[in-house]
Amino acid sequence: MSVSRVFISAARKSSGKTSISIGLCAALHARGLRVQPYKKGPDYIDPHWLARAAGSHCYNLDFYTMERDEIVELFHRYSSAADISIIEGNKGLYDGLDLDGSNSNAALAKLLDTPVVLVLDARGMTRGIAPLILGYQAFDEDINIKGVILNNLGGFRHEDKLRKVIEHYTDVHVIGAVHYNPELDIEERHLGLVPSHEDSACLSKIKALKDTIEKQVDLDALLEVAHEHTAEKPAPAIQQVAARQPDVNIGIVENAAFGFYYPDDLEAFEQAGANLIRIDNLVDTALPPLDGLFIGGGFPETHMSKLESNENFRRQLAQAIDNGLPVYAECGGLMYLARSIEWGKEKHDMVGAIPADIVMEKKPQGRGYVQLRETEDGIWPSTHGQTIAAHEFHYSRFINLPKDARFAFQVLRGTGIDGRHDGYIRNNMLACYTHQRNTSNNNWVERFVAFVRQYKTNRNS
Repeated sequence: MSVSRVFISAARKSSGKTSISIGLCAALHARGLRVQPYKKGPDYIDPHWLARAAGSHCYNLDFYTMERDEIVELFHRYSSAADISIIEGNKGLYDGLDLDGSNSNAALAKLLDTPVVLVLDARGMTRGIAPLILGYQAFDEDINIKGVILNNLGGFRHEDKLRKVIEHYTDVHVIGAVHYNPELDIEERHLGLVPSHEDSACLSKIKALKDTIEKQVDLDALLEVAHEHTAEKPAPAIQQVAARQPDVNIGIVENAAFGFYYPDDLEAFEQAGANLIRIDNLVDTALPPLDGLFIGGGFPETHMSKLESNENFRRQLAQAIDNGLPVYAECGGLMYLARSIEWGKEKHDMVGAIPADIVMEKKPQGRGYVQLRETEDGIWPSTHGQTIAAHEFHYSRFINLPKDARFAFQVLRGTGIDGRHDGYIRNNMLACYTHQRNTSNNNWVERFVAFVRQYKTNRNS
């Protein structure tokens, strides 16, 4: 099976590849093509934008949390029905954790046999762009750099100079030349771009990026690159596992404050027999009847006044946790379950299920990949001491934590709640800064659903 695909990378981060990728997805989708987007590494915000632009869920491809054959299988599973798959890298093409580049963008492009188009921020550059391109080609000759999209150009004269230089010194095709336009910038926040579901101007910005890409990028040339990838390895067999009949109702809090969910994790909930019930704790004043609850990450600090004002919901949730409702919360969800959130000169009450307070800081308190090991206090079905690979990114920290706090995880790498532990436990609630990804090495969704199912059985017996 042939899958048309292209890897959008860059020489370095902040080159504009996310905006370019969003515009490409939107422009190709507007042509009537089925576009399947992907994002390398752990990320929630960029995939929100890419999904909105492409009209299709965006899936993450991450060497740290996934096995290589799992990445290949996931890619082919979701690409099989697409006309073109677009993978957006993170940072620069050759950037990665390991010295040998085994988890770099280039390694992912090689694993998926995908041609690369480099987005180059060309501000202030003319002849110097040639050795940059030549160096990236020479560094790893197995990487198939098929074109460049020049970004942030100063005008048509600048574009003409760069095209002549690249044509004279390299064999790389200039697929596009995007001129600098501050109106295309997407507002950034402390975790990166503002989530698309939270940005009121999201659709107009996506349209503006689409219109720009249609005018300044040769989409036919891009499609030709996507079709002309190197000899393809045989596609892996895609395992089709029958979903279990839904037998538990699990709530999921989803709105502008809480939106950090991996789509394949949510699919895993349904596969495990969970009926997901969407809840908006910014609006809903009552907690519906549930067997369990999942509160993902997000930006509760930007909505803390409204979250506080929904007092009835907070009170009902606190009572449900006291009564033993299984709850799992990550990062923003953890913050919401605390006693209060303080940011700058404002402080607002939250649920209070965790008898401690959250303070927002100006610098990250925990960021990057983490490793966890379950403690004897863990409440879900045990992982038998297996190391869990996950990630965290938070500007908040706890103060006034009780000395007798119980934790589900020992932090082997990362920060967690106190630098040594993560996963605060109270009754059947587990709340952590860590974001888990449901993978072959960490089937956390199945474990949580099994825990909820056992709770339901015991409650009804």
